[in-house]
Amino acid sequence: MEKLIILLLCSIMLSMPMVEGIAEGPKAVEEWFSKHRHKKEKVTKLHFYFHDTPSGKNPTVLQVAQANGSSTSPTLFGLVFIADDPLTVGPEPNSTLVGRAQGMYSSASLEDIGLAMNLNFVFTAGKFNGSTFSLVGRNQIFHEYREMAIVGGTGVFRLARGIATAKTFTFNTTSGDAVVEYNVMHLMNQTPLEEFALHMSINLVLVNG
Repeated sequence: MEKLIILLLCSIMLSMPMVEGIAEGPKAVEEWFSKHRHKKEKVTKLHFYFHDTPSGKNPTVLQVAQANGSSTSPTLFGLVFIADDPLTVGPEPNSTLVGRAQGMYSSASLEDIGLAMNLNFVFTAGKFNGSTFSLVGRNQIFHEYREMAIVGGTGVFRLARGIATAKTFTFNTTSGDAVVEYNVMHLMNQTPLEEFALHMSINLVLVNG
């Protein structure tokens, strides 16, 4: 028993730097990259709701540009919007806020309504607080399911890559307000806390064995 306690304490002390968070700055990022080849990747799943609200006194998305022919185009070709949309746990407006979707999207198709999306998903609560990932792709808003690419991130999402699937939950044809359900699957490196837990479990197996 004493041997087990000593080994656990040593393991905790050796692993403490790993759970202090991710260091920032050019040197810290360079060091992180140098160690990246030793990291293990895992699939991470996220689920949340995206509230795109162009109407009311406090809109979260604004039209910032249009082409000369946008108003007569059947697909609104050339319209450009900038957004700072809330991300919540549930579809209700007062559901718990977990982040924001910030960036731009534009109507980029002459033949059908297809949005070119370029958004940063910024997490402001929970275990991903302060981390971001970037989404790009084509969003055919009247299709049931739309796939877009995750092409990178910051914080715990460094080098993240994957797929976001969007499905419209509600859409008001008068105001343009929409709530969209997002399911995100991406590959990311194990967080320092997960590495710490793995290190601890290996030690326990070795001791018990």
